[in-house]
Amino acid sequence: MNALYDLPGQKLRKRDEMLRLRKYGDAWTLTHKAKSKAGRHKVRVERETQVENGPQMDAILRVLGFAPTFRYEKYRAEWTDGAGHVVLDETPIGNFGEIEGPARWIDRTARALGIARSDYITQTYAPMFFEWKRRTHSKATEMTFRALGKKSRSVSLPRRRVRREMPD
Repeated sequence: MNALYDLPGQKLRKRDEMLRLRKYGDAWTLTHKAKSKAGRHKVRVERETQVENGPQMDAILRVLGFAPTFRYEKYRAEWTDGAGHVVLDETPIGNFGEIEGPARWIDRTARALGIARSDYITQTYAPMFFEWKRRTHSKATEMTFRALGKKSRSVSLPRRRVRREMPD
């Protein structure tokens, strides 16, 4: 499960930043994603740290004035060759792929997978979900399998998201 947090007035979103608390298996991770640079690939600095106690981190964020603004879940399959990272995400609104790494590696990997540059999507899941809601007239308030009344399936052919993460 993933939860995005923001301050009153959506200050982080307005600065194109993101703060996420994620539970993946038994592990919790807190991630900050800095403002992205526009282009064919999404480029942004990402900082994250493991959190021992997720519910306590949630409580700390709330005391500091942050509140959860969007919850989503996905099932992920991952591959890497050491130079970059390819993931397939199964979400309640569809399957998506992400290719992360240096720009040339992304384009070379996308080409090898038969993905045209015109298929690149650099949106994050929140705007993709709200766009999906507008198209489908769904009343769901979060992108979870339960909220959308769906069961998880195995990951199949994805729609494509391409983004490039920058090291610190």
